[in-house]
Amino acid sequence: MTSPTPILSFGVIADPQYASVTSDLVLDRHFVKSLTKLQAAFDVFERHSLDFIVILGDLIDHGFENFDPVLEICRASRHECLFIPGNHDFQVAENQLGAVHGKLSMPAPWYDRVVNGVRLIVIDGNEISLFAPPHGDPRRTEASERLKVLIEAGASNAMIWNGGMSEPQIGWLEERLKAAEEAGERAIVFGHYPLHPFTDHCLWDAPRIARLIARSPASVAYLCGHFHGGNYGELDGKHFVNFRGMVDTADHNAFAIVSLFNDRLEIEGFGREQSRRLPLSH
Repeated sequence: MTSPTPILSFGVIADPQYASVTSDLVLDRHFVKSLTKLQAAFDVFERHSLDFIVILGDLIDHGFENFDPVLEICRASRHECLFIPGNHDFQVAENQLGAVHGKLSMPAPWYDRVVNGVRLIVIDGNEISLFAPPHGDPRRTEASERLKVLIEAGASNAMIWNGGMSEPQIGWLEERLKAAEEAGERAIVFGHYPLHPFTDHCLWDAPRIARLIARSPASVAYLCGHFHGGNYGELDGKHFVNFRGMVDTADHNAFAIVSLFNDRLEIEGFGREQSRRLPLSH
């Protein structure tokens, strides 16, 4: 039976990429203006009863000092804010790389929690990358090797600004989805990098992870940022939503409120973000 009341409702922002620098007119990215846009989004969120707000990566463009102005806005909210680091959040000094997750008050680089009977699963696509692990870390070496293989294979997502997941993390994701299934929960997976449809912005492991999520009876959707133009795809009845980047354009915002009902996922888009009504397959 359709319920008028959502099981879960939360705000979504992708890629504010704030920095106190001049705009990149070629890419149409206006870093300083993200503070005003972020405040406007939170003003809307404050008028709604939400379970939390999630920022899907790239809170800053670069520079550890740029975290404080945006975090001040986020933490003034009456709603809890969840942060998922993106590649730009690690464009900081070498000795500050290990401080990013703590700055964002994350319990771990990847984790899960249950809210209103829905399992929220946060994955870390920066784990195996050329920017998040410090120099000399074996994960950075593995990233170099994996990127080389992808380049030789002609993969379109063989980009230094993408990343991947380790086998232990992939195993953990599979186990968490199974735990949700066994508990009779629905699951929403959050990450920075797109998985499906496949593009040059996708996680290095994208096809494998997309299939893992799609075949889980518990999963409802995967939500991400990274590709600022936004995207959407469906795989085995599961929804893959790529939200548009807030930093893009001088005057137009982009954010959303997502509501999960027993029969659908509703996305109310603001500014450049598209509204969607997505039926659930179970």
